[in-house]
Amino acid sequence: MIYLKTPEEIEQMRPAADLVSRVLGEVALWIKPGVTTRKLDTIAREFIHDNGGKPACLGYEGFPGTLCIEVNETVVHGFPSNYALRDGDIIGIDTVVEKDGFMGDSCYTFAVGEITPALTDLCRTTRESLYEGIAACRVGKRIGDIASAVQTYCEKRGYSVVREMCGHGIGRHMHEGPEVPNYGRRGTGAEIRNGMCLCIEPMINMGSKNIVIEPDGWTCRTRDRKPSAHYEHTMAIIDGRTEVLTTFDYIHQAITDRFN
Repeated sequence: MIYLKTPEEIEQMRPAADLVSRVLGEVALWIKPGVTTRKLDTIAREFIHDNGGKPACLGYEGFPGTLCIEVNETVVHGFPSNYALRDGDIIGIDTVVEKDGFMGDSCYTFAVGEITPALTDLCRTTRESLYEGIAACRVGKRIGDIASAVQTYCEKRGYSVVREMCGHGIGRHMHEGPEVPNYGRRGTGAEIRNGMCLCIEPMINMGSKNIVIEPDGWTCRTRDRKPSAHYEHTMAIIDGRTEVLTTFDYIHQAITDRFN
């Protein structure tokens, strides 16, 4: 079901969106070769609790972590583990925070040390496609306009778009209607209306679009084991305009601080 939010409810969502953005900024300080993904998960969980939030992913339908960990060919929903990051990896960090009864959701794919030009291009294209989707998110348009914008941008550059996983509405619940695919036709799907709060999250593969789910029932990886990248923002439609509630600024500042 699609829940349209009042302006007051959208204001109540801002602290959760800010906190999830700050969580990713905190995790960014620790991403380097040798650090385990379980360590990153612990850092995120403690940061969320210390700042008055709740890790919404932890325990959700049995999910065992605060963070969804996406190393290299993992598309979404990977578990924190004792895997130690290696120079040249990419790692997507996707998480949801609950604060004061509302949710904030965001994802960013990080480079671990020095990555290849091909991986740099995959990440850049995926991140840029997120903003193409956001630009297409306008009152009176359709969800298919967002989907088409992401798909067209990525496929023109030689990448493939995951079909089975998609973005979603958000608010008091982690997942609300409508679904927001990353592929589709313009002019189709639900109409974009004031009060909608959406998560747009391109999941883009270097190789085939095909995926498999691992035996744990959660971890989704590319079938051909080629890399995948993933970025996500939470946004709200307010008075006819689209406002991005999450930000990557904390991440960019953390990366700048680490290397200066």
